[in-house]
Formats: sequence, structure tokens, C-alpha cells
Amino acid sequence: MTVTLPVIRVAHSPDADDAFMFWAMATGRIDTGPRRYAHELADIESLNQRALAGELEVTAVSFHAYAYLTDRYALLAHGASIGDRYGPRIVAREPAPPDPRRALAGRRVAIPGELTTAFLALRLYQPGTRPVVVPFDRIEDYVLEGHADAGLLIHEGQLTFADRGLHLWADMGEWWHGETGLPLPLGGNVVRRDLGNELMAEIAADLKASIVYGLEHRAEALRHAQEFSRGLDTARTDRFVGMYVNAYTVDYGATGRRAVSELLARAHRAGIVPGPIDVTFLTANP
Repeated sequence: MTVTLPVIRVAHSPDADDAFMFWAMATGRIDTGPRRYAHELADIESLNQRALAGELEVTAVSFHAYAYLTDRYALLAHGASIGDRYGPRIVAREPAPPDPRRALAGRRVAIPGELTTAFLALRLYQPGTRPVVVPFDRIEDYVLEGHADAGLLIHEGQLTFADRGLHLWADMGEWWHGETGLPLPLGGNVVRRDLGNELMAEIAADLKASIVYGLEHRAEALRHAQEFSRGLDTARTDRFVGMYVNAYTVDYGATGRRAVSELLARAHRAGIVPGPIDVTFLTANP
């Protein structure tokens, strides 16, 4: 049975790439028929926790968190953030040693959340770190103040860390590609299964239409995204959006789907997530 809702809550991160992909939906640039959406903004780890509680009809989540959500939420085939040879970055006050992976063993590393895919990638890369959870936008300061040996950066910090005098030790997306030949899937959008198949497919279509509209009206969408760029200039905002709103965002495609399955399979084999996990993708109706 399809559930009819007066307003469908859609939650996502308050950063430039999510703002870009949801812009058309949030501002009425696309026709969503009788469906009305209320957009909520929160950091990704907060959204992961809210999804575990089943609070939201539609939300962005980390793929790490999705391993615990498959019974309640379906994974939408549209809206993914996938890094192709780039991703979360490990940075430190000192220049990188010859073998950063080995050097990180036993080190205290500031992470943006235990259910983030960034932390999942770090655990696959070097399981012997000592993680400490720090709000994602405080990690650079936390490392600079000497509270941690290194920090795991997501969002715009991936582009700005050098401005603060921090040094790159490892890029998780680059490492993952070297290991697998695949891009690194970081986050996706999910829809609660109790909405019913018909409404879920309509939501998928609305999200895909919003992403496509933004890409087709890139300059206007970028002006909107700039408001959420946390200090990035126009050129860097454009670069950051281009990193995480691309062909994979419109639809994972065969490569993106394979990357998600491989990430979760490796995480399961490493004992990080339950499983094995049967990943299915909810695609917008033609």
C-alpha cells in the first residue's frame, strides 16, 4: 500500500554539492506533481544516525551507514557522491613520511563520524589507527592544535587543507582506485521502504530530474551552491561541485554499482559491517 504524505522530508548535507543537486527540487524548478518536499540540512553523521532511527522519508547517508539500513531504506540510483581517484584525505601537521600507511598505525586520527564512509575507507587502509570523532568542520583546527596526529577530511576541507599549513598523507579515493581500479562511493540517497513502490519511484524520478536540471543550468545552480561552500571562492566551488556532481550522480551506471558492491563486500570481509549485503538500486521510472 502506498503511503500518501502531505510533505516528504528530504535531508542532506549543507555543502555545495548537495545544494547543487537539490537546488531545482528545493526552488520549484521542476514539476514534482502532487509531491511536496521539505528540505532539512544536517551533517552527514547526524543524518546517518537519524536514518538508523527511521526518522526521515528521504535522506543522504554514508555507504558505511547503509550497511545497517537495507531493511528499512532502499538505495536510490540517483544522487550519489562518488570520487573517481579522489576522496577523503588524511592530513597532518608534518610532511608525509615515506610510508604513510605504516606510520599511521597507533596514531590518533580525527574522523568525521564512525558511520562515515571516510572512516570505513580509513579502516580498510589502516585498521590500527586510534580514531577520535570530531565535527567535520573542526578537524583541521583539531589537528593544528595538536589534539590529534592526523585528520580525515571530507567536504571542502579536501581542497583547503594546504591553506592552513597541513600536509597530505593519503587520499582514500586514490588509494582505493589503486587497490580496485574503481571509484570510491562515499554517499548516496535513500528512501524509506514503507512509502510503497509507486511513491518511491516517483521520488527517484524527482531527484534525478533535479540533478539533471542543475547540470543543464550549471551557472545558476552554482550561484546557489556558492552559499553553502563554507568560504570557497567561485573557482573552488565549481571544482568541488564537479568532483561530486557528475555522471555517477545522475545514475551510478555499471561501474558505480560495482564500486558500491565491492566496497561493502570488502568491509564485510574485514568484519567492519554485517552482511553479506545484497545491494539493489531503485531507479526512476522511464
